[in-house]
Amino acid sequence: MLIWIILILVPMLFGLYAQFKIRSAYARNVEIPSRGQIRGAEAALAVMQSAGINDVEIVEVEGELTDHYDPTHRRLALSSQNYHGTSLAALGVAAHEAGHAIQHKVGYAMMGVRQTLAPATQIAASVANLVIIVGIVLISSAFGGMMLKLGAVALGMICLFQLVTLPVEFDATRRAKAQLVGLGILEREEMPGVNETLDAAALTYIAAFVASLGSLLHILSLLAGRRDDD
Repeated sequence: MLIWIILILVPMLFGLYAQFKIRSAYARNVEIPSRGQIRGAEAALAVMQSAGINDVEIVEVEGELTDHYDPTHRRLALSSQNYHGTSLAALGVAAHEAGHAIQHKVGYAMMGVRQTLAPATQIAASVANLVIIVGIVLISSAFGGMMLKLGAVALGMICLFQLVTLPVEFDATRRAKAQLVGLGILEREEMPGVNETLDAAALTYIAAFVASLGSLLHILSLLAGRRDDD
C-alpha cells in the first residue's frame, strides 16, 4: 500500500497541482494586456523572422492551450485566444511555440531525438493501459506476467520520450523569454507574467514524467514480487 501511495498517488496529486498551476497562471495573465498590443500571431511571426524562418504557417486552432508546433508540416498552431490575444499569456505561449520552430531550424539535437521517438511512443501509449490492466488482473499466471513485462516496456518508452521532452520545452521557453524582450515585443517589467505562465506550463511536463516514472516503478515492483513468489 505504501509503495502504491508513493509511486501512484503522490505523482497523481502532483499532476493535479501542476494542472491547477497552469490553468490559474494562464487565466490570470491572459487578462493582462501587453503595453505594445501586439497579437500572439504577430509575436510568433516576429520571433521566427528574427531567426530567418519564413516558411512556417501560423494557423488558428480551437480549444484552450491547444497551441503546438508541427515540424512535419511546418505549421505553428495557436489557440484562438493566443492567436488574436495581446495578453502577457498569449505572447508568452506564442513565442514559446516559435521557439520550437527555431529549434527545428537550427537542428536542436534533443528535438530531433524526440521526433525520432514519437512514433514508437504513440504505439506504446495506445497499448500501455490495456496490457497493464490485463497483467494485473492475471498477475498470478504466466500470461499476466508477460503482459506486465510488455506494459513495463511501453511505460519505459513513454518515460524516455517525456524525459527528452523536458530539455526541449525548457529550451523553447528560454528562447521565447529572450526574444520577447530582445525584439521589443514586451518590456522587462512585463516579463513576470510571461515567466509565471511558461514556468507553470513547464511544471506540467515535469509532472507527466514523474507520473509515468512512478507507474513504471510500480509495475517493476509487481514483477519483482512475482519472482519472489515463484
